[in-house]
Amino acid sequence: MTAAAPHPAQLLLPGQAAAPDGPVDLASMYVMHRAFRRDLAAFAAAVPTVDVGDRARWRALGRRFGQFARFLHKHHAGEDAHLWPLLRERGADPDVLDQLEAEHAGIDPLLASCADALADLAGGRGGEDTRRELAHTIARTGDALGAHLAHEERDGMTLVQRHLTPGDWARQDAAFAREYTLRETVSALGWVVSAIPPDAADRILGSTPLLPAVGRLLGRRSARADARLFGTAR
Repeated sequence: MTAAAPHPAQLLLPGQAAAPDGPVDLASMYVMHRAFRRDLAAFAAAVPTVDVGDRARWRALGRRFGQFARFLHKHHAGEDAHLWPLLRERGADPDVLDQLEAEHAGIDPLLASCADALADLAGGRGGEDTRRELAHTIARTGDALGAHLAHEERDGMTLVQRHLTPGDWARQDAAFAREYTLRETVSALGWVVSAIPPDAADRILGSTPLLPAVGRLLGRRSARADARLFGTAR
């Protein structure tokens, strides 16, 4: 009798709630989660420090928030369109899937409120009250998204390990990737790589000669741009 193949070592990144064992390598999911957490923490730290009248800085923050929100929307839309339906077909717990999908819907209005406040500040239509409300809404968004990501890592990914195969997951990754234009793919690569340690970056970039070098270059560029924007550059 042939022995079963050993399960891959799961990636566990800072802030991650869980990494359920199983046959599917979930690194691609966990690096996205890490980037989402990193971004909201950066916005929460930056907003109270920006002068209310610095419209150029608010415009830049608004563009960067738009990038974050687009990637998050694509991530959630891909799960709703592809991952959760496949798990339902395979007999996964529908209560968990219903909860995860409902959490997506609850986060959307918070993102819209943040974007509106940033637009008001960028356009000179907001004052100290607007900034204070923005800081409060970003904190609420961080709490809601953090709870959702932890729920997904603990329970959603446990369902993936129980009901899907590595081949299923590869097809899910391919379906998610088709939602990105080439320009978005390049931007997302730098955004993800800049959020994770080098060993994790090497793991998701693979061993081909070109992609790791390009990924690390894009990650460094993204990290430098964020350091300037968020005020953490030395």
